[in-house]
Amino acid sequence: MVHKFYAIKDEQAVKTGTIISTLFAVIVSGGCYFLGGFGRLFDSSAIYSADGSVAYDAIVPHFLETALPDVLIAVVIMLVLSASMSTLSSLVLTSSSTLTIDFLKDSIIKDMNEKKQVLIMRLLIVFFIVISVVIALDPPTFIAQLMGISWGALAGAFLAPFMYGLYWKGVTKLSVWVCFIYGVGLTVSNIYLKFIASPINAGTIAMVGGLILVPIVSLITPKFEKAFTDGIFKCYDK
Repeated sequence: MVHKFYAIKDEQAVKTGTIISTLFAVIVSGGCYFLGGFGRLFDSSAIYSADGSVAYDAIVPHFLETALPDVLIAVVIMLVLSASMSTLSSLVLTSSSTLTIDFLKDSIIKDMNEKKQVLIMRLLIVFFIVISVVIALDPPTFIAQLMGISWGALAGAFLAPFMYGLYWKGVTKLSVWVCFIYGVGLTVSNIYLKFIASPINAGTIAMVGGLILVPIVSLITPKFEKAFTDGIFKCYDK
């Protein structure tokens, strides 16, 4: 999302992107809901676990095996693999460059030249890929739990700072750090301590908690200079 905002050229691009993104979201969300609803038509013993519970991650593979010919299954597999690889590559590239340029450069590692930046980004790419492999070797039994962990951590860390930061000049730097530590800390610690039964619920609590923490911490911590915030919000005056 950050890269999409960086790529905006003018206000017309914002309007066009709003329409396209909305239509895309409707297609994706509608397709997911319809897929879940029509999954009931393919009820069989193949989608049940040994204890009699429904193995939700087996529904779509069973649907593909029974409803599609082999050629279309091969196309679906290629689409899934290409989507997964493109997502992984974009995530590790964005994560490594953001961590190197926006966090390490000048603040922790002084006088970082371009050659050192590239080297650190390459090392971080390998590091993030290794983390992905470690998680993939022992994944949760239900894929939605893994999505709950990842998206819960991201939304818990960034939703409140982004939303409040767009409309309120009172957001402070410390409140953003508190929200980040809270969102990531809650979801990651819950993986091991399991004090919240569902990772999805943990992600929800992280998001709601961030929306509460950011304004509270912002009210009691030092503010940015008025001239600084006025300069940031000057674009709203147009």
